[in-house]
Amino acid sequence: MSNQKWDGIHQSTKAVWAGETDGFFEGVAQVPIVNSVSYNHDDVDEWFEVATGKRKGHIYSRNTNPTVKVFEEKMRVLENAEAATSFATGMAAISNTLFTLLSPGERVVSVKDTYGGTSIVFLEHLPRFDIDVTMCETEDQDEIEAECLKGCTVLYLETPTNPTMKVLDLKRLIAAGKKVGATVVVDNTFATPINQNPLALGADLVVHSATKFIGGHSDALGGVICGKKDLVQKIYAFREINGATLDANSAYLLLRGLKTLKLRIERQNDNAMKLATFLENHQKVDQVFYPGLKNSKGHDIAKNQMRGFSGMLSFSLKGGFDAVRHFLPQIRFAHRAAHLGGVETIVGPPRTTSHVELTEAQRTKLGIPESLIRCSVGIEDIEDIISDFDQALQNI
Repeated sequence: MSNQKWDGIHQSTKAVWAGETDGFFEGVAQVPIVNSVSYNHDDVDEWFEVATGKRKGHIYSRNTNPTVKVFEEKMRVLENAEAATSFATGMAAISNTLFTLLSPGERVVSVKDTYGGTSIVFLEHLPRFDIDVTMCETEDQDEIEAECLKGCTVLYLETPTNPTMKVLDLKRLIAAGKKVGATVVVDNTFATPINQNPLALGADLVVHSATKFIGGHSDALGGVICGKKDLVQKIYAFREINGATLDANSAYLLLRGLKTLKLRIERQNDNAMKLATFLENHQKVDQVFYPGLKNSKGHDIAKNQMRGFSGMLSFSLKGGFDAVRHFLPQIRFAHRAAHLGGVETIVGPPRTTSHVELTEAQRTKLGIPESLIRCSVGIEDIEDIISDFDQALQNI
């Protein structure tokens, strides 16, 4: 179905039905897992047309796969994009996109608060290819806009940021990128298509680590890029040769998770808001980072460009990292893990999760204190989570 045929259809319905309205092999009601590496073509001319993209079909699963195609179509519709292509992981989606769009001598502008893995690409890998990287203070919108207007090939944004939940003014910054002809890429992992659609604000591409909220069950790796057809096709061509292909089994698990995306996100938004409010008033907590709080620096921007404030939050404890050491083992209803976006509450310090690749000095420079705990709030009854966090805090 075209985007026009989805006009007026709500996100929950899209999450369930996009890519699935034409039926499947033998009339099965659920998307089949196609594990075949190759696809038979009796007619050589037809085979050639499929291979050159003139006819629908598949030739080799490193390139395209029926199960994976349904996942890509569902994400395309949810982001109201012209096209989408998928990857083995979220970092594969990010790195393939950047290496497709940037060439030696060109410039990318971004912010200092990107996910740790993304920061490593900016700090270590792109400069090796003579690509100029400028990383701005995340909350200095004037600096970001000014650096962008100096000229750049790519403007790469992430909002809310990982892990301190800083919010960027997408409309303003995307406009600055457009003035200099930059391709604007937005990491929408923390927000999901339920809470935010950067393409609607003018972005060219949206990237997700589908491993997180998209899948929602912590059992499948994946990444996806959605946006303008010509750009997505270029990135797909690079990924086809690079080989970072999404597996059919993972695609199936991500599809299963997508069916309940809106239900999960709405519950996680609500739970995160209640937990953030509780933590904000707790004597053992130094600071809470959540754009849903009215005193949050990015609250007004978030309220204008987001439909929900995310299931992610972070908070710093009084007492430094020793307090973190005492707090985490006391939690009963949370995984202590390097992950986020699952149905279970997940907690962990950036020094072992999002920014483990960086030194303590680098984290401090980014405004990430060692006392910070990142929290992905699950779908549990929030009264139980609040009570659990309270007893753990009291035991510090």
